[in-house]
Amino acid sequence: MAKDGDTYTREKLLKVAVKDLRIHSGTTLGDLMNQFSSVGGFTASKIHDAYRVIDNMSGSGVTRFLSFPADIISTGLRGVINDMVRRKMFDVIITTTGTLDHDIARSYSDYYCGSFDLSDSRLGEIEINRLGNVLIPDSSYGKIIEEKVQPVLEGLYSQKKEWNGRDLIWEMGKSIGSESSILYNAYRNHIPVFVPGITDGSFGSQLWSMYEKHHDFKINLLEDEHLLSDIIFDAKKTGALMIGGGISKHHTIWWNQFREGLDYAVYVTTAQEYDGSLSGAKLEEAISWRKVKRDAKFVNVYGDATVIIPLLAGALIQSMN
Repeated sequence: MAKDGDTYTREKLLKVAVKDLRIHSGTTLGDLMNQFSSVGGFTASKIHDAYRVIDNMSGSGVTRFLSFPADIISTGLRGVINDMVRRKMFDVIITTTGTLDHDIARSYSDYYCGSFDLSDSRLGEIEINRLGNVLIPDSSYGKIIEEKVQPVLEGLYSQKKEWNGRDLIWEMGKSIGSESSILYNAYRNHIPVFVPGITDGSFGSQLWSMYEKHHDFKINLLEDEHLLSDIIFDAKKTGALMIGGGISKHHTIWWNQFREGLDYAVYVTTAQEYDGSLSGAKLEEAISWRKVKRDAKFVNVYGDATVIIPLLAGALIQSMN
């Protein structure tokens, strides 16, 4: 696509004719993705561009980042994220504490489909928490996380008093031991998971509880930053798929500014830049901060990640087979 500074000519602009989308019983996700390139419209063409960017950054010599917030791990999209981790489609994960919460909880208990329109007062009375249209019984969250996390922390404390976040999360994944778990597959594939705001959420509360019992128990987050800096400075090129905004997105682009920015970037969001948030900030803005390179291959995709990510991941996984 033409960018700022390009010279627009008829010859450059009138190259790809709009083609009708054709779907039949044998249409694959790869076929659909290819057709998206000439559909026109709004989101379809951007999904195709995102597919191409991610496919290009899968080449040798590119360190691939995956960032996302926790809420999507409460949904069935957890399975798609897990498949990408299991298949080693990314080298580094940056996320929020709720990802640890939901991945641990759902490894041992169920969440349920609900509605945005339910009475939250009534849900509270019957001990059900609502996260969007996902229903989380009290018994499927805080209590189960405490039961599973505290023994792990006690075992780690008996080995040494100070842990960095990456190793702590790997040990948690190891304890889960299930292929349905993102944390387990990250541990098994030696993919670092960084959670810069790790004291938030239920998992963070377990760390606090551990500290209340053992005041010499420490989490060394600055060592995590050192590990991230090594990854950044050793990378020949970097690329990122960023789902949603917040601290996970910012930590990804923040560290990449120290190597003059990402070479490849795909950002999937429902936020708008006019609210002034980082979640709404387009990748173009990151160029001014040198968090994304001026000549980077990048695209902003607007829409629901629970629809867009399965389309992208499905087409990418099919192309690998």
